[in-house]
Amino acid sequence: MKFGWIYVSGDNWNERKEIVKDALESSIPAVYVPKEDIEKVRELGNIKVASKDLDADIVVIGKGEDLDILRKAKELGKETGVYIPIEGKEDEEYAAEVSKYPYVDYIIIEGKDWTIIPLENLIAKLADSNVKIVSVTDDVEEGKTAYEILEKGVDGTLLRSKDTNEIKDFSKMIEEMNAERVKLDYATVKKVEPIGSGDRVCIDTCTIMEEGEGMLVGSYSRGLFLVHGETVENPYVATRPFRVNAGPVHAYVLCPGNKTKYLSELKAGDKVLIVNKDGMTREAVVGRVKIERRPLVLVEAEYKGDILRTILQNAETIRLVGEGGKPISVVDLKEGDKVLIKFDESARHFGMAIKETIIER
Repeated sequence: MKFGWIYVSGDNWNERKEIVKDALESSIPAVYVPKEDIEKVRELGNIKVASKDLDADIVVIGKGEDLDILRKAKELGKETGVYIPIEGKEDEEYAAEVSKYPYVDYIIIEGKDWTIIPLENLIAKLADSNVKIVSVTDDVEEGKTAYEILEKGVDGTLLRSKDTNEIKDFSKMIEEMNAERVKLDYATVKKVEPIGSGDRVCIDTCTIMEEGEGMLVGSYSRGLFLVHGETVENPYVATRPFRVNAGPVHAYVLCPGNKTKYLSELKAGDKVLIVNKDGMTREAVVGRVKIERRPLVLVEAEYKGDILRTILQNAETIRLVGEGGKPISVVDLKEGDKVLIKFDESARHFGMAIKETIIER
């Protein structure tokens, strides 16, 4: 996973405070600040603070400074880093040497009159190291380049910018870079059958969804159906673009890291994957889970000779995603319709994909 921090600079705290606030509003995980700002930053919100002080969350020292400071920081449970301006080959070699110490977590590299070559060398040298390389950048495009060097790229970037819009673009770039992509395909509906009532789960997220987006849910781990978000206008109830009416309590839902959870397990603060018709994903935080008894319908579909099933609430507002990425209501669903699914040959053990024979019916 790539990450990005913000380098906070300015002539006074009022200037620096605005940058910190922009970072917080953009969900940036950490800011690099002067040591006199550490407590002030913590008063603004919950964000990691990197600084040249043992009170910081990420304790950073400069080139040539006593590495025992970092040893002490690790004993205190802190993360650690070494900030190294690269002005010549000697600095590059120093960075590679420092990365061998077990109490160094990050090598923060600031280039002077270069862009790519020293980073290429360090990425190659540290390929088998647990140390993360952080590149100091002056704009988003420079950061994107650093992430892509030698296909592997740096682990993180430290953006030196005071522009609110650029900080937001920086956050969005990292989110898109880390987005998982899932392979979707069409299954053919074979049966749609009302089956009585049961406890179904609505997942209310902290994210607004768009048409073509939803969550992957299913009764079988090998075949998850793309259940559309409640974004479609209808004459019966108002839209709930933050919600997916996902299915009964037993069903699986796909979460970040290709893991699944039972719908009954979800709670506020958990993370789920929002997936669009093209398989692009983004993380969403669960704000609330509603479990209510409702009439249910069984949907059975065939994919390459395998029969997949899921159960949904029997209502106009619950939709799967059909051909062309168009939402199709379960009350209109009929034999022969095509719906998007994610097929997976792996079984699941505590939500993790494993190579094991499990029969699901």
